[in-house]
Amino acid sequence: MKRFLLINPWIHDFAAVNMWARPLGLLKVAELLSGTGAELRLIDCLDSFRPRRFNMGKYRKSPIPKPGVLKDFPRKYSRYGISPGEFRERLRKLLPADAVLVTSIMTYWYPGAFEAIRIVKELSPSTPVLLGGIYPTLFHDHARKHSGADMVIAGRAEEALPSVLESLGIEPGPVKTALPWYRLGLYENFRYSPLLTSTGCPFRCSYCASSALQPLFRQRPMDSVIQEVMDLSGLGVEDIAFYDDALLFRPEEHIKPLLREITERKIPIRFHTPNGLHARYLDQETARLMRQAGFVTLRLSLETSLPHRQRETGGKVSNDELLRAIAFLKEAGFTKQNIGVYLMYGLPGQPLDEVREGVRFLMDQAVRVHLAEFSPIPGTPCWDELIRKGTIPPDIDPLLTNNSVYSRLFAGYDPDGIQKLKDEVTEYNRLP
Repeated sequence: MKRFLLINPWIHDFAAVNMWARPLGLLKVAELLSGTGAELRLIDCLDSFRPRRFNMGKYRKSPIPKPGVLKDFPRKYSRYGISPGEFRERLRKLLPADAVLVTSIMTYWYPGAFEAIRIVKELSPSTPVLLGGIYPTLFHDHARKHSGADMVIAGRAEEALPSVLESLGIEPGPVKTALPWYRLGLYENFRYSPLLTSTGCPFRCSYCASSALQPLFRQRPMDSVIQEVMDLSGLGVEDIAFYDDALLFRPEEHIKPLLREITERKIPIRFHTPNGLHARYLDQETARLMRQAGFVTLRLSLETSLPHRQRETGGKVSNDELLRAIAFLKEAGFTKQNIGVYLMYGLPGQPLDEVREGVRFLMDQAVRVHLAEFSPIPGTPCWDELIRKGTIPPDIDPLLTNNSVYSRLFAGYDPDGIQKLKDEVTEYNRLP
């Protein structure tokens, strides 16, 4: 029997909070491998946090030295998750393996993946280590040169994994009975779960890499989504977070039937949408159904309140569409504590006054304001614009694309001015 060890590595960053996250890409790999009869084991370095409201929480963290390229950045840098000692102890129990598969999600979190790979190679030099995920897909050359992995995988696991394993002399066999990840026994804690009812996005926003990572937009059959919600409820899940990029798209065929089924079956789960919802598709009935089904945390996407920049960045929402969606949500019984709106800052050519104007616009609607720092992503129009203007070099270290770093070093904002605005938003959000 083949044995595979899957690793979700640490986050190395200035801040990190668990908002119902699981490494869904890595767990999709586990589903694919499960059909072969292989023995699967998982080390999730981030499965270590103190649950708070709605089972969110702060990861355990320990200060670490900043990488050289960030040495002058004026914030503390930390490793989030279990200790390296715990990681080594778990590795010793789970090795040897036929292969170790490591994911790396955010492009600027790669140091955590590198650290995990280095330790695996130290304890088991002959074990092949495969690195996949968003970082090696978007920064493939950087990952090949610096990660230490035996093989770096770009793109979707469903497409790449079989040939990759064969190249290592591992025959995966046909996948006939792949199980959903939550049935594989990889986790013990089932108080919360993320959920994807679709992949990809029908929009092509200038700052987003969704279409580069998932070129086709696909919505799952509703029967399978309902069954997954029921399965998770049966496992004791209390909170489910939808991580779709376009949950409300084609509402009559997708979200509305789901909400009606959840309500009719009286599934006792709280639902959350940490990814921004498309306000354009949120009508009166959807708002009412979301309230009945048990949604408690709603996030809408605005990004900017300036109409011409809304059009330039993809045209997915207008101010009027947002106002209408907010009105429907409040009519359904949601309050400021439930409704948050993402407002981006740091977009190419976006002055701070535009961000302030957006903040005032949202405050006038009595919703929570969530400032989202722009991060440049390869393969997007914004990335191409920044390269063309010479704002960033083509070979930029991914660490410098960290949203906190980019906004301070490249956006051209006065640090005191942006901090004052952040403090104002924080104080406003505390108000009932």
